[in-house]
This record gives sequence, structure tokens and C-alpha cells, in this order.
Amino acid sequence: MPTDSVQTDSVKTFDKLYIGGQWVPSTGSGSIDVINAATEQVMGRIPEGTADDVDRAVAAARDAFESWSQTDSSERSKFLQALADGLGARNQEIAETICGEVGMPMFLSQLVQAGLPTAVAGSYVAILDDFDFEEELGNSLVIKEPVGVVGCITPWNYPLHQIIAKVAPALAAGCTVVLKPSEVAPLNAFILAEIIDGIGLPAGVFNLVSGVGPVVGEAIAAHPDVDMVSFTGSTRAGKRVSELAAQTVKRVALELGGKSANILLDDLEGEDLEKAARAGVGSCYLNSGQTCTAFTRMLVPRDKHDQIVDILRDEVENVYTIGDPATGAGRLGPLISDAQRERVRGYIQKGIEEGATLVVGGPDQPEDLPTGYYVKPTVFAGVDNSMTIAQEEIFGPVLSVIPYDDEDDAVRIANDTVYGLSGGVWSADTDRAKRIARRIRTGQLEVNGGGFNALAPFGGYKQSGNGRELGTYGLEEFLQTKALQL
Repeated sequence: MPTDSVQTDSVKTFDKLYIGGQWVPSTGSGSIDVINAATEQVMGRIPEGTADDVDRAVAAARDAFESWSQTDSSERSKFLQALADGLGARNQEIAETICGEVGMPMFLSQLVQAGLPTAVAGSYVAILDDFDFEEELGNSLVIKEPVGVVGCITPWNYPLHQIIAKVAPALAAGCTVVLKPSEVAPLNAFILAEIIDGIGLPAGVFNLVSGVGPVVGEAIAAHPDVDMVSFTGSTRAGKRVSELAAQTVKRVALELGGKSANILLDDLEGEDLEKAARAGVGSCYLNSGQTCTAFTRMLVPRDKHDQIVDILRDEVENVYTIGDPATGAGRLGPLISDAQRERVRGYIQKGIEEGATLVVGGPDQPEDLPTGYYVKPTVFAGVDNSMTIAQEEIFGPVLSVIPYDDEDDAVRIANDTVYGLSGGVWSADTDRAKRIARRIRTGQLEVNGGGFNALAPFGGYKQSGNGRELGTYGLEEFLQTKALQL
């Protein structure tokens, strides 16, 4: 076992940070407990990093940048392949760790929380092989070169995926990285650092400083030697990152909140309607609703509202069971923390108070699950888009069914939000669905349940952020453009 970690009584303790290619103590003396979402017991412990630790990490990244930025892309590609292989080799450990940290059931944790980061890391091997870093334009040679030292600040809901979605393309571009993972679900980031240490990435190219946002995150965002910050998290925190980064005019990429609309068009009938409605529940409840792209607003034809609500009730009551994620006892696991559970319960209560019809679920703790941060999967019917539950990101298993009058009304409601991250459109006519999708101001839309594509650009409009992740688009976020006039 690496010298940075100690396993005692099922509590995995990491007592060092990864800076400059070495495991080193924090300059502070604090530590942060990591809580298992299902048992409410301490499962891990990490250093509570300081601003001085950030200074050390940024200095190491700055020192490593000159050499790393000049490496051939084929050399960087080899490291990315080794990283993907290392992630794949520890799939089970990663899945179990994130299952505990976040509460996603094991079968999904293996596929999504562990499997997706491996695939994304590997995707940049092929992307680098085909990417042109130079082009001739008249008498100019246009060069794309790494932006510099990148600060990556990542969330807890898909912790390793969000890390890899930033770190892999940053490394591919030739940037060096200082990572601050979420202090709520950080153990997976330390596993990543162990893998990176094992593949021999040059010292200082990747650095890990754990800690809390107001200390470590703000130090990264404000640091004069950080050239770019890539942040995923709440819109409130993203605004703070932008404020701090503006003082040094550094580049900022933000992937923030969402309140995505899923439009079921009026031409759906019979099995097609039932399929769309049932799929919509899954699109809302993935990861117990702790998903920025969750389709939390289902927009339905007014004359089919009650029919669709009956389908949703049946789906939730008979399919979306909740239980211990480690044993696969339920389709849904707990929420991440007590604070998040209370937040979601508050929104459910608010929906009741504002007059929405509670179809299934509610704010009470499930009777058979007294321990764990569980929230009953909840559906509200007859929701008006002006209600709090239709306007604010809840980040829990809460679906709002909103009736609309016609196609234009559906588009108006879908766009009536400060967010613009994702959404869906279902129709018996695919061309009609695509026409509607073009009118929705979001970064991604699923047409008739189209699947996730790890090579397609991911990011938002409006207060869902700026910039794009994944695929070639994600690589280009970490590149500057220079013109040599010849």
C-alpha cells in the first residue's frame, strides 16, 4: 500500500497530498472525515489543505510546464493510455469507493462512476492521434498550444468522471494541473493520484490538494500563476470562482447547475407514450437525482396530464425502489449527505406548500431505512413553472410534471429558466422532435431517448456555465491560439 494511505477499521486515511511528484504532508494540521452515505459512518479521512499547499502545488505545476508543454503529443498519448489502463485495473476498488462516498448502487457505480472515467481517459489517445495543432492560413502559421497551469475544481456527484473530464484533456493539451476534488467525495481522487504516480508522469504535471472550497478552491481561482480554472459545481460557487479569476483575467470554464425540461409531444400515443414517460423517470432519478443534467421538469400535453401521471406513479412505486447501494438492494441509493437530504426534503415541503399535487414520495424518511441519507423518490403533478420546485435546482429524486397547451407553449416553458444545460424531446416524428430541440436553449438535448456520447461536447447556456467538455471540444478548452506571420 502507498505510504500516503493507511487502512484501519474500515477507515481509509490519506495523510499526505500529492505535490511535485511526491506524497508530502500538508502545511496545515487539519483533516476532513469522509462519510459513507448509506451507513452515516466515517469511511475515510483526508488532509485539510491550505493556501500554502496551493502555492506549493502551483509552483510545482509551473516548474513542470515548460518541459511538459514541449513534449510530443504522441508521448502525452502514451501517458493517457497508461492512465486509462490504470483506471481500468482498479475498476472494482473505484466503484466500491464511490458507492460508499456518493451512494450510487454498485451495479451503476461500476458502469458509470468507474467505467466512464476509464473510457473518457482512453478517448483522448485517439483524439490526440487525429488532432492538428498547426495549420497554414495564408501567410500565417496558426498554432494551438497549451494554456498553461490549470486549476481543476470538481464536484461530488460524479467525482472521478468530472475529474477525468478535466484532467485528461488538460494533460493531452500539454497543460499541467492542480486538482482540488470535492471534500465530500475525495477518496477516489487519491486513488487517481496513486495511479498517476505509478505510471511515471513527470513530477509536477499533476498535483492534488484536498480541502474546502473557501480555502483551497478560492486560493486556486485567485492564484496569479494559474492560467485557467475549470470548475464544475453549483451556479453560486461558479460565480465566486469567476469573481476571483477575473482579478488576473485568467480563462474560466464553468459547468454549473441545470433545470432540464423533458418535453413529451402531443403525437405520442400508446406504447410510445408509455415508453417516453417511464424513460423520463430514469432521466430524472439517475444517481438519486444528483445529476446536473437530470430531467427534473416533465412537460406534458394538458389533455394527457392525468394519463401520464398514472404511468409515472406506477413506474416509481414498482421500479424505483430504494435501498443499500453496496448490496444492490434498491434502484436508488441515499443522497450524499445529511445537508443534501435536508435540502431536498425542504424543496419537497415547499412544493406541497405552493400547491403542487404530491403523487408519490414525500419529505419523510423511508420507514424501513432509518439510517442513511435516503429520500423517497417523489413526483409532483399539476406543477406551474413559476413554482420553486420548477425553477430551482433540487439535486434529488424529485420530478415535476408541468402541463402545456401547445408546441409553442412547451418551448416557452422549457426556456423559462435561468439554466440551459440539457433536456429531452420525445415525439412520434423524429424530424419534429429535432425541430423542437433546436428551439431549446441548452447545451445538449436527447431526442427520443438518444444515448450519452462521450465524444460529444458537454456544457451549458445561460447560468449553466460556459465552455465545453469531452471529445475534441474538451481538448480545445485547454489550448491557446497563436499566429506566426510568415
